Amino acid sequence: MRVDLDHLPQLQQDELSRVRDTLMAEFTQAIAGATQPWRKNGRILKIVLFGSYARDDWVDDPENGYQSDFDLLVVVSHEDLTDVADYWYVAEDKILQNQAIRRPVNVIVHTLSEVNQALERGEYFWVDIVRDGVALYELPNHAFATPKPLTTNDALEMAERYFDEQNRSSANWLRMAELSLKEGDDRDWRNKAIFNLHQATETAFACYLLVYTLYFPRSHNIKFLRSLSEDKESRLIDAWPRATRVDRRRFELLKRAYVEARYSSSYEVAADDLDALASSVKNLRSIVEVLCLERLAELRAASA
Repeated sequence: MRVDLDHLPQLQQDELSRVRDTLMAEFTQAIAGATQPWRKNGRILKIVLFGSYARDDWVDDPENGYQSDFDLLVVVSHEDLTDVADYWYVAEDKILQNQAIRRPVNVIVHTLSEVNQALERGEYFWVDIVRDGVALYELPNHAFATPKPLTTNDALEMAERYFDEQNRSSANWLRMAELSLKEGDDRDWRNKAIFNLHQATETAFACYLLVYTLYFPRSHNIKFLRSLSEDKESRLIDAWPRATRVDRRRFELLKRAYVEARYSSSYEVAADDLDALASSVKNLRSIVEVLCLERLAELRAASA
């Protein structure tokens, strides 16, 4: 795995240094005063940059609504340390609020044993990280396992199962959104509709990522899921208009819906926003279905 960032402009290198330092400082603070051995002796074993900024095919065009995210894998010493609320929420919030970090930052947290087991199974997502990733921090003597090839038959079996489950689930969430809209135009039904649209979006991205990479992160953040998915397949960009402020506001409304549509008394979504979002979600599902069927056909041909 590479350790240099020479392929990136100095601005991005500096931003990544700030992100790394914030993650490490806030983790140290989160475990300070701990008494349980696994927490007291908790360690960050690795921080790895993956995705477009690691591969050097990133895009930086915020004025037109498209800017690649920094995607980071944090590897920790114990499973309980992967809990975002307890150990990573403050760090993520500080990174978000830091004006010197201009790019969105996505963080996934796993144990070394989780990653190595996935590598030994040959799961594509992790194999790509080991092949393309850049280590921003590494504790010595905690190496990744050597990736083992995944048989085409195994990949096909897993991808078919994921597609059947997630594609059906996404359709059902979309159907519930449509039923909510038919029930009435008051605030409660609109909020139920957009929550269901959020879930349809989340499961559509899950469908794509699982079929193509055999991995789905522990996240309800559809902006993060969109970033991971679009990083793999540019055709998914067509589902979400983002050239205007209205387009970007609508996606932000949808992103916030997972929590706020259920629990915030101030959250509001208008009927025209719902119509536009429903159209985008339907388009997303159609694109995902086409892409997944393409992938399954490739796997079947290779298996044959």
